[in-house]
Amino acid sequence: MAEFLYGHWAVMEALRAGRRSIEQLLLVESADEKGRIAEITELAAKRSVNVRRVPRRIIDDLAEGGNHQNVVLRVGPYPYVNLEDAFALAAKRGEKPFFLLLDLLKDPQNVGSLLRVADAVGLHGVVLPERRSVSVTPAVVNASSGAIEHLQVMQVNNLVNVMKELKSHDVWLVGLDIGPEVPPIDRTDLNIALGLVLGSEGEGMRRLVRDTCDMLLSLPMRGQVASLNVATVGSIALYTAWQARGWEGWGHVTAPSKP
Repeated sequence: MAEFLYGHWAVMEALRAGRRSIEQLLLVESADEKGRIAEITELAAKRSVNVRRVPRRIIDDLAEGGNHQNVVLRVGPYPYVNLEDAFALAAKRGEKPFFLLLDLLKDPQNVGSLLRVADAVGLHGVVLPERRSVSVTPAVVNASSGAIEHLQVMQVNNLVNVMKELKSHDVWLVGLDIGPEVPPIDRTDLNIALGLVLGSEGEGMRRLVRDTCDMLLSLPMRGQVASLNVATVGSIALYTAWQARGWEGWGHVTAPSKP
């Protein structure tokens, strides 16, 4: 089934990644072909993608109220991968496996923000439950600024079973939690084969997911608010883990800054 990606960066990165089938690029008929729009149409031409100009109301409808920035890309389904693909990427880079596991997150903005950071730190794989969780929708692609088009994302029936499989490959599973008994993240060496586990907004990790983790860690806080947004927690933890690895891969890939 076709999907409609919207927004400059989501469309541009889908064209750059070249992992999906690309069917058509739609532009608002009054949009000037300059700046980002010019870059997008140039990428589309290189991939021999048909470009069509249409009234704004059509783009509005296809983007379902999202901030489309005058552009929509009709694409095929997202290409989910499996664990073997993620391990193969780690082996190709000569790096210890580095995963992010999301337990029933439901907010596309949170998931998109986390995936943007996941790409920034060079994650080998992201694991999402198939049910009761956000999947890779156009809203998530947009929230990630298109970063998800470059990531290895797995959609699984049973998160705990995948956690056990990761453990069988000597991947340590670290759950991010809160509480006075949970050690702070700076007390543990994260330069290991690692899977960071984040629980859902408001509810945290399910009991069995928490129990399957090898350890629980927290972010130390000194302010008056008792917790942080899950995307903030995950982003800090991802960068902390990458720092523990000596910023491996730094300098291999560069990209322009995005708003």
